[in-house]
Order: sequence, then C-alpha cells, then structure tokens
Amino acid sequence: MPKQNNDYISILKSTSLFGVVQVFSILISIIRSKVIAIWIGPIGIGVIGLLNSTIGLIGEFTKLGIDTTAVRDIAYAKSNDRERIPIVVSSLRKIVWFTGLLGVIVTLISSPLLSKLAFGNYDYTLAFVLISTTLLFKQLSSGQLAILQGLKKLRFLAKANLIANFIGLLITLPLYYYFRIDAIVPSIIIISIVNLFFSWWYSRQIKIKSIKVSNREALSEGRQMLKLGFMLSLRGLISLAALYALQIFISRFGSVTQVGFYTAGFVILNSYVGLIFNAMRTDYFPRLMTIIDDEVKVRNIVMKQSLIALLIVTPIIVLFLTLAPTVVEVLYSEEFLVIVGMVSWGILATVFKCVSWSMGYVILAKGDSGLFIKTAVLFNILLFSISAIGYSYYGLVGLGVGFLIYYILHFLIVKFITYKTYNLYFNKEFYFVFFMSILFCFIAFFAIFLEQIVLKYSLMILVILISTIFTILQLNKRINIIETFKDFKNRKN
Repeated sequence: MPKQNNDYISILKSTSLFGVVQVFSILISIIRSKVIAIWIGPIGIGVIGLLNSTIGLIGEFTKLGIDTTAVRDIAYAKSNDRERIPIVVSSLRKIVWFTGLLGVIVTLISSPLLSKLAFGNYDYTLAFVLISTTLLFKQLSSGQLAILQGLKKLRFLAKANLIANFIGLLITLPLYYYFRIDAIVPSIIIISIVNLFFSWWYSRQIKIKSIKVSNREALSEGRQMLKLGFMLSLRGLISLAALYALQIFISRFGSVTQVGFYTAGFVILNSYVGLIFNAMRTDYFPRLMTIIDDEVKVRNIVMKQSLIALLIVTPIIVLFLTLAPTVVEVLYSEEFLVIVGMVSWGILATVFKCVSWSMGYVILAKGDSGLFIKTAVLFNILLFSISAIGYSYYGLVGLGVGFLIYYILHFLIVKFITYKTYNLYFNKEFYFVFFMSILFCFIAFFAIFLEQIVLKYSLMILVILISTIFTILQLNKRINIIETFKDFKNRKN
C-alpha cells in the first residue's frame, strides 16, 4: 500500500480508536452531568467549575509542562535512540513527584486567597486544602500516561482513560445522591485517585529496563524537559488565567449560576465534540515529533491530519446543530436550555480549530518556546477580550459568538506565523475540503432560524446526508475504505 495511504490510515485508526474511547467517555459524562445537574443544579456546576479551574491554574504552573515535554522526549528517543528510553522514563518518574508536591504546597499556602478570589469569601478554604492532594495524584498520573503516549502504546492509554472514567462514575454517583453539593470535594479527590491507579497499572504493563537514577541525575537528565516545560507551563498558565478571569468576570457581572451555564456549554464544545482533539494530543503530536526536522514531511502530515479532522468533524457539527436542544436537555436538564444559542454559535468554531490546532502543534514540536509565549499572550488577550465584550452585550449567546470569532482569528494568525516561520502551507485539495466543511456547517446553522418546521428539518436532514456522503467519498478517495476494513477484520481474526 502506498505511503500516502498508510499515513491517512494511521491517522484514521488513531482517531477512530480514541473516537470510540471518547464516545464511551461521553456516555459516562452524560450520565454524570445529567445526574449531577439534577441533584446539585447550575449553582453546583458553577462551584465545580470554579474549584476545578482554580486548582487547574495552580497545577498548570507547578507541573512545569513536564507531561508534554516528556512525551516529546520519549517519542524522540523511541525513533532515534532507544537506549535512552529507560533513562528518560526513570528520570520522569522522579521529577513528577517533585512537581506534584510543589503543587500541593503552593495550594495549601494560598488556599484562603484562592477561596476569596474564586468565590468572594473564605468559605471554600478547607475545600482547597483538601483538593490540593489531587495535584500530586494528577501529576503522578500524567507522568505514567506520558510514557504510554510517548511509546505509542495507544491501546493501553485508551483503556486507562476509559476504565478510570467508568470506575470514577460508579464511585462518585452514590456520593452525589446522598450528599448532594457536599459530595463535590470528595468526588474530585476520588476521581484523581482512580485515574492514578489505572495510569500506573497500564504503564507497568510495558517492559522497560529498570535503572536507578539519583535525584541529581534525574534533574540533570530532565533539565531540557524542564526548560521547555517551564515555557509550556507558563503558556498553559496564561491560557488558564484568561479562562479563569473570564469565569470571574461572568460571576461578578452575572452570577455563579451563569458560570455553571458557561461551564456546561464549553464542556459540550470542548469535550463532547472534541474527540478529534483528543486524538491529536495522544497520537498526532508524538508522530509529528519523529519527522519534525523534515520540512516536506511535516507539511504533508499536518495537511493530512487537518483533512482527516475536517472530514470527521463536519457531519458531527451538522448533526449537533440539528439536535442541539435535545442534546443539551439529555446531557443536563431543561434548565440548561438557555445555553443552546451559545453552543450553536460556538460549535462552528470547531472547523477552524481543527486546522489551527494541527498547525499549532508544529510550534510545540519544534520546541520554539519564545514563539510559544508570544502567541500565548496574544491569543489569550484576544480570547478574554472578545468573550468579555460578547457576554457584556449579548450574554451567553455572546460567549458563543466570541468563541467563533476567536477561532477564526486564531486560524488566520497561526497560518501566517507557521508559513513565515516554518514554510508551512496547504494545497488546493485541502482548501476545497475546508471550504465545503465551512459551507455545510453554516447552512445547517442558518437553517436553525427557519420558522417553517418542515422546511427547517428537511434542509437539516439533507445537509446531514450530503455532508456524510461527502466525508465518505473524500475518505475513500484517499483510503480504500472497504479494503482497509477487510484488512483490519482479517488481522482481528
């Protein structure tokens, strides 16, 4: 089979694998979100959002980007110097203890300030003290998952995520049933412990030569990881700070309930519709690392990843727009129908996000930390400004419109930067698919506003069918789908 087809098949297989995992994770999240929304309401969802955002802000800074740079170093070692894998892995397992404990200490010291900043009072000081432990558990877990990701043990990685989500659901639902809003903190802690256990279990299934590494040796080996990691951590901190500031803005000018609606809406946009981005994080980035020094190969793999992402996500967006009110009510409750306008506008951004993320990973793979920080500052100022203006004038719908405007600008700016810096560009074939994806999504979106019900849903169903056929034909043009499926079935047998 030609190399060209192999690349597309590899991308499609990894996307399908994590797509299946994402579907099951979504089903688990639907049950969790639906039940939690009924039992603790929008205020409870808002409390969860503020606690997780605050602790995430601390974690993003104290983890020093080690989870991402470790994947980069392990993937590079796997392709170029396999003898270094045990050294990198052993060093990583020591470093995550340091970064995890750092997160715990920072949170313990600043817990009163965090409560005051997030909620306007000191009532949640104890909550922050208790969930500080999750920073250690999460960092240890991310270290184990980085090993699986860097070595491309994708099935283990998928199982670790899926089983942990399921077990976490089984344990936390009874807590929410009996204790309602008081179950929030214990549930956050329990989920982090469950994730740690399964990440540890599956990482130990890999046979890696065991070597002893002293603390000094681990820090020496990890110096490069930490150097780039600090920049990544700073970038992540800037991103979380912008999102956190936006939540605080909504809380102050609206209410904690509005933060709950905002949180619920963007869980839909970033998680339920985000299966393609999960595949990018887990498979695309390590694969990009192995060819990052070859300009032509980088250009080809970025274009292919973008194409597959667009073809997969377009029918999903069209279907979502058709069923948006039903989806929101199923995921949460009738009370959350106020977010339908926000998510309908916001989901259009996914088309542009697919491409800009594919291009943006090149900057990360190149290790260009200076450019990373500059773009982080620019993009997050844009995101906060556009979102705050949108919310000020149009409320929740304004947040969705702002999200779309932001990702259009994000796409244009990243395209300009990567072209000028890395000579990254796409061909006419890509832009044809890109244009058609935008066309299908916007036709479905504008059909929402048709008052004649029969015409409205007839048009939406027609767009669903045409966009699905378009995706199948375009995939078959690059991959013989039937032949590929038969080959996969024969391997399974």
